[in-house]
Amino acid sequence: MTEPFNPTPELSTHGVGPWPGDLPEEPFYDPELLEHGDTRNVIDRYRYWSMAAIVADLDEKRHPFHVAIENWQHDMNIGSIVRSANAFAADTVHIIGRKRWNKRGAMVTDRYQHVLHHPDVAAFVAWAAGEKLPIIAIDNVPGSVIIETFRFPERCVLLFGQEGPGLSGEAIAAADAVVEISQFGSTRSINASAAAAVTMHDWVLQHRF
Repeated sequence: MTEPFNPTPELSTHGVGPWPGDLPEEPFYDPELLEHGDTRNVIDRYRYWSMAAIVADLDEKRHPFHVAIENWQHDMNIGSIVRSANAFAADTVHIIGRKRWNKRGAMVTDRYQHVLHHPDVAAFVAWAAGEKLPIIAIDNVPGSVIIETFRFPERCVLLFGQEGPGLSGEAIAAADAVVEISQFGSTRSINASAAAAVTMHDWVLQHRF
């Protein structure tokens, strides 16, 4: 098997140029990228790989938690949450509400991440019930459990709301548990995409290591 080109950290920030030397023949490489270089935002392991090959490889190692986001206001944070879901290898991202969502913050990571749409909370809840996945809502509302004391189920859906209003009452009512992230400053809430990243990382700490 041909040894892949290992770029320096500086090169990996901006991508890599054409493959140096004899071209590899493994089927996961993309001929166009080998010839012209790879400037995508991917880890070095996936340099020069085709998109389909990357998705197939990720499918073998995705974690059993899902991420769901209510989409009523075209929140720009949704893209950032999708990007974090990709970084933490979430199984699937679920968009609840409006089918169109702001992809700017995703930085094209949605191409490597499974994304499903549910027209409303009821449809999403029915899907989760069919998959026997508990819904864990993340919001700082009365009765919520502090995240530092909460044990996430290995298989679950982490449900996030919009920046500002948070989760809808219907979503809170449908959740199996409501978890909040401890805060120690003056702000009432942290950014929605930051909350999602913190929550996913907490799941990883509990189940991956």
